[in-house]
Amino acid sequence: MGGDVTIETERLALREFHRDDWESVHEYAVDPEVYHFMPWGPNSEEQTLAFIERAVASRERDPRLHFELAVTLREDGRLIGGAGIHVADEGFRTAGMGYCLRRDAWGKGLATETAAGLIGFGFRRLGLHRIWATCDTRNVRSARVLEKVGMELEGTMRDDTWLRGHWRSSRLYSILDSEWNPGEAHGPAGSGEAPRAEDRR
Repeated sequence: MGGDVTIETERLALREFHRDDWESVHEYAVDPEVYHFMPWGPNSEEQTLAFIERAVASRERDPRLHFELAVTLREDGRLIGGAGIHVADEGFRTAGMGYCLRRDAWGKGLATETAAGLIGFGFRRLGLHRIWATCDTRNVRSARVLEKVGMELEGTMRDDTWLRGHWRSSRLYSILDSEWNPGEAHGPAGSGEAPRAEDRR
């Protein structure tokens, strides 16, 4: 899939990262409340700059398998987080997804809108069969988001990640193309589609 990607939802535009986005990303990448359940953080400036460089470089790959996108508000263009969908196996058409929003964007349904946008992009544009996501077993809010967008709990991966001196367990969620209902959540606007992880910066 060539060219820059933009996913538009009712209130959001998920667009390609630009190098000058790094300061906005760094603001939430050093917030303990934001990175608490994430496998990264707190970021140094060098780590945030490296993340941006990886996101920019992924656009040049052919075939492109990694889509790290800035989550922005359509009304004013403000960057409020990041989201990604990453193709794990082209033959089996599977991908993992994740998202992360700054703290002042919580509690407004924007994470759900972000996740729904990623799923719609994955099934409609990438032709995926299965999309999965994980969240810390303690992260109740993220689990609710994944359930709201139609994902089903497959199970718990016990002590799967060593994080800040402790083992953490993760819930694994997934959705299949045959289960996806684009009218269930906030679908992309203006993209020919029906109105509608954590673990990414």
